[in-house]
Amino acid sequence: MENTHKLLIIVGSVREGRFGPVVGSWVAEQARQHGGFDVDVIDLADIDIPLVLPAAPPKYAGDSYPRPARMAALTSALEEADAFIVVTPEYNHSYPASLKAAIDWHFTQWTAKPVAFVSYGGAAGGRHAVLHLENVLTELHAVTIRDGLAFPNYFTAWEDGRPLDPAAPGYAKTLLDQLAWWAGALRSAREAAPYPA
Repeated sequence: MENTHKLLIIVGSVREGRFGPVVGSWVAEQARQHGGFDVDVIDLADIDIPLVLPAAPPKYAGDSYPRPARMAALTSALEEADAFIVVTPEYNHSYPASLKAAIDWHFTQWTAKPVAFVSYGGAAGGRHAVLHLENVLTELHAVTIRDGLAFPNYFTAWEDGRPLDPAAPGYAKTLLDQLAWWAGALRSAREAAPYPA
């Protein structure tokens, strides 16, 4: 479809026993049902992401940035995406180191693209993690989507891979509608002129 956007869903937790893949699978199902996206899912637990970075920042190195070959699938998926959904838990009032490493190995792949958030955690539902991610991704010239999804006390709020809140699919649709709008607007803008980063 001409109006379909390439959506990359990133499962950010790599912790043993994590709940992220359950949330990521449900979000991918909602995105596929929405109809506005060609959906791909990347689980950071499947990718070896070093914490040691090259001396030159990726913003200035461009295509010559020396990423490890094992990171090629992640880099390619980020490059090709028109939009992102980051699925994140909250660790100590912030987001996992795995997500920070994946973000920091890249720059232009995020630029002038929309990012939405689905978080989960205890009482706050991962909202502290999202606030920090919004700060970081704004620095990379990404556009963060206002309406996200947060699942407080996920350990009692989900059953058989689905949230118990009957309003959750409606909230997901709002997030996806906004993400699709921004994906189309920003893709058109990138095609019309290079972003002045």
